[in-house]
This record gives sequence, C-alpha cells and structure tokens, in this order.
Amino acid sequence: MCTHSEETEDLPDDLFDPEEYEGGETSSGGENQLYEHFRFVADKNQSLLRIDKFLIDRLMNTSRNRIQSAAEANCILVNGKAVKSSYRIKPMDVVTIMMSRPRYEAEIIPEDIPLNIVYEDNDLLVVNKPAGLVVHPGHGNYHGTLVNGLAYYLKDDSQYDPADPRLGLVHRIDKDTSGLLVIAKRPEAKTNLGRQFFNKTTQRKYVALVWGIPKEEEGRIEGNIGRDPRDRMKMMVFPNGEQGKTAVTHYRILEKFGYVSFIECRLETGRTHQIRAHMKYIGHPIFNDDRYGGNLILKGLPSSKYKQFIHNCFEICPRQALHAKTLGFKHPVTGKEIFFDSDIPDDMEQLIEKWRNYYRSE
Repeated sequence: MCTHSEETEDLPDDLFDPEEYEGGETSSGGENQLYEHFRFVADKNQSLLRIDKFLIDRLMNTSRNRIQSAAEANCILVNGKAVKSSYRIKPMDVVTIMMSRPRYEAEIIPEDIPLNIVYEDNDLLVVNKPAGLVVHPGHGNYHGTLVNGLAYYLKDDSQYDPADPRLGLVHRIDKDTSGLLVIAKRPEAKTNLGRQFFNKTTQRKYVALVWGIPKEEEGRIEGNIGRDPRDRMKMMVFPNGEQGKTAVTHYRILEKFGYVSFIECRLETGRTHQIRAHMKYIGHPIFNDDRYGGNLILKGLPSSKYKQFIHNCFEICPRQALHAKTLGFKHPVTGKEIFFDSDIPDDMEQLIEKWRNYYRSE
C-alpha cells in the first residue's frame, strides 16, 4: 500500500479502462479485490468541499469527469467506505483511491515491436494496429504493447518522451480489435487532435461481422454507455440515460449471409467498447466477441455440421470480428483534411469469405 498526503499525483490514463486488463490474471482475492493507489488526509481546518473538487487539486493530468467516473465505480473511499462525487469532505477525512490492479510504477521500455505505419510526418503518425496487440501498458501487459513499440521506433527523436502524457496515443482501440490509430509526436499536436476527438469532428468507420440480420438496412443506435455493475470488465447500455455517458453509433448493412451480417459502423461518440456494447444492446453481438456473448452460436441450425462450421469460423478469426477501417481528421498544424483507409485483415477476410460460400451453398 502507498500513502500520500497533500501532494499532487498523476492519475493514470488507463484508470477504470477495462481494455487495459485484457489478458490479465485475476488476483488471488478474486476479481472484486481492490488495491489502494492514492491516500489523502484532509487538514483539520478543511472546509466542507465536494470530493471531486478536493481531488482535482491533488491529482495531476486528470479531470473531474474521470474522478466522478471513479466514484461511480465505487473506487473512491472515505474512511473506508465508498462515496459518490457529491460527498463533502470534512476535517481529517481519509480519502483513498482504489483500483482493481496493484500499483505498478515502471518506465516504458522501448521494445523492437513491428509496427505497420501508414503515415508519418514531424507532428504525428498513423498506425494500423493488428489484433492481439495491447495499446498501452497495464495490468498483465506491462511489456509488448504498442506504446513500447513506439518508444523504440521513436528512440532517436529527441522531442519524443514515451512517458510524457502530452505525447503519444490520442485515442485507443481494444486489444482484439484491429485498425487505425493516430499518435501525436508533439504536445501541440496531441492537444489539437484531442480537441477534434472531443468535439466529434473526426471521421471513424469500423467494419464488423455480427450475429443476425438487423431489421433496418441502416440505423442509429443511441444509449448511454457505462460500466456493467455486475462485471467491471464489461460496459452496458443504460437506455434511460440515468447512468453512463451519451453514445451514438450509426450502422449500415454491407452484406447478409443468412445468420450473420457484415456491417459498417460510424462512430458519433467514442466510448469504451461502444460498438461492442451497442450491437449487443440491439441483439446483434459481434461475431466471436467472448466478452459480449458473440462467442456462442446465437443463430442458425442445431445440426452437428453447422456447429462444426461455426467452430471452424471461430478458429479462422479467434477474436471479435471488428476492424477500425477508416480514420479522418484535420492535420493539427496545416489544418488540411487527411483521410486514411485500411484493408480488412486476413482473418476477417477469410471469415467473411467462409460465410459467403456457406450462404451461397445453402
């Protein structure tokens, strides 16, 4: 355990991000065990103050929204009991921030990891990430991440420090999702690009294979997304807006194969697991998405032949069939609109072709 009093601390970017726990082992105390990361003791003359305001002055590189999310996830304790962000600090209160992984502090080690760089200039680069590559070090994945690979690739760039939060990843995609990511090499670029993502002016389209055939050829899915209270590793949709954050996904059917559909999704917002949670919500989980039920046979015949066919499909594409295909934004320095398109990876191409052949033969 660590104890801090009245200093400012850097709250990690991956706080409460379930993708950063991909592949990690459950602690011996069970998946609900929490570990203390920060501790603050209120002064004896402390005036009544909301806890989110109390913490924003003591934690660097964070926001009130992230602190409030931590409170909603029952990860902020006062005198040993979880509190909400509206709690008012009193003199001598002991405030602790808990996380579901042990505290781990280490420098980011440059590692010679092959990177598929599709564009680079002095200010940024765009990478086509393969499925299976975690983007940022976190619980269970302290090495072998995209960030480690970037640290090696940019090791001769004197202005790039992989530990500097003002540089690096502007957004993330899940470990087992493939596709395009933009990385900022300069602080001004990250600030500008971050603002574009926040203001929803970027262009992002994904392609996915999903179970079933949506009723409409194209549609709009809207529903707040927040952490599933029964499983912290999952996100869920709260349709009445009482919890979570606003999330909007637009989809369009590209091809139908009887029991599955190949679709395109356009993000209007960018929440954790947004497409995966939204497609689950409307009854069409992404094919082989084990976290959201897509690894089960949800449509089709009960025959042993069909079951074997699905098993073969899962082996061809042993991850959620989701790919971040396109990415567009304004260059942070020139202001020019730039757009990138990536090929569908081989595992998804083979999967789609297998379904196409199956559908034709039926």
